[in-house]
Amino acid sequence: MNQQTQGIAEHGSGPELDLSVRNFTMLLSSTPRGARLARLLAVDTLRSWGLPHERASHVIAELAANAATHGRLPGRSFRLTLYVVGVTLRIEVTDTRGDRMPAPQVPDVAAESGRGLLLVDALADRWGVTEGRFPRKTVWAEPSFTPPEPAPSCSGAVGG
Repeated sequence: MNQQTQGIAEHGSGPELDLSVRNFTMLLSSTPRGARLARLLAVDTLRSWGLPHERASHVIAELAANAATHGRLPGRSFRLTLYVVGVTLRIEVTDTRGDRMPAPQVPDVAAESGRGLLLVDALADRWGVTEGRFPRKTVWAEPSFTPPEPAPSCSGAVGG
């Protein structure tokens, strides 16, 4: 325990540190419908955890769309995993096309696609790719978020 944390624990003053670990994982079909469902399920999960979801939903939408489009093999699913440890959210999307590693591209100005990883790069503090047991790969991202403020205490309030 560092001194600041120890002081808070001993004296009971100051904000409590949330050291809880939360996770969610789901296998989804490698289809556009599966990609949409990944975003919807993730937003619902983050809301239930009381966490902001706006930036994360865009990152999840892009990574799931990439898995369903570029990481697709007929009959194989992709996995969405969310981890929250303290104030870090980690989004992981695992597909079965380990032979196709993602790389941001500079899209043609007239192109209607090709900007997904640029969005992930802009919205996430960190992102990368981890090679899994062949033929898998996991694309992960960690968008920052501010933990929710504790609800104000009404004790000692004067007036109505």
